[in-house]
Amino acid sequence: MAHAKNHDYHILPPSVWPFVGAVSGFIMLFGAVLWMKGLTPAMFAVGFLGVILTMIGWWTEVIRESKVGDHTPVVIIGLRYGFIFFIMSEVMFFLAWFWSFFKHALYPMDPGGMSPAVDGVWPPVGIETFDPWHLPLINTLILLCSGAAATWAHHALVHENNRKDMATGLALAIILGVIFTAFQIYEYTHAGFGFAGNIYGANFFMATGFHGAHVIIGTIFLFVCYMRLRAGHFTQEKHVGFEAAAWYWHFVDVVWLFLFAAIYVWGS
Repeated sequence: MAHAKNHDYHILPPSVWPFVGAVSGFIMLFGAVLWMKGLTPAMFAVGFLGVILTMIGWWTEVIRESKVGDHTPVVIIGLRYGFIFFIMSEVMFFLAWFWSFFKHALYPMDPGGMSPAVDGVWPPVGIETFDPWHLPLINTLILLCSGAAATWAHHALVHENNRKDMATGLALAIILGVIFTAFQIYEYTHAGFGFAGNIYGANFFMATGFHGAHVIIGTIFLFVCYMRLRAGHFTQEKHVGFEAAAWYWHFVDVVWLFLFAAIYVWGS
């Protein structure tokens, strides 16, 4: 046949999702600026909904490609490499917040903001930090247990083809992720400092807040994998979607360990 496929690569058909995603991302960013300026959040909401629609539509197409056999071993390698590069970009994102925290912790400014490392103290005067060995430690153990549950689910599928244990491990990882988020919200509501007015609060809430957003995203990621497992999508040989979710969840675990050690323990 003239059009028979004689290679392992998947030639993507034209798709509207890259364009919709780019436009929606721009609208969301521009709307966020308007919202922060005290104007209407409507544009941000429109862009955000467009981004959500893009993710659902685009990833649905990727799942459909997998089900019809387009994800050959070569394509799977490309998907893995792409996700590894994505995680590397996330590492650099969090590195910026750690850089800011360590810079201000090692060279604290005086109240007038003029003489670093001379008159400044860290944490700033008036800041009551969290005791790292109470709720932060509990949250650390919860997140580590959730990562262990995700690893159990991965082992159950890849090494044992045990879909029941995989479902149990995924469910446990999701539940623990939700508990972590609930405890993080509780911690925020009892913080002895705010986001504005001091560099400690700004660094704390930006670093831990973005990590919390990643926990929520990772929990949704794992929940989608759980629903796909129930639908029979994953096999011992083809499970790149779940593999990516497990990598992402372990990345979230590692970032939290650094946050706990640097901000909660050393920084306090």
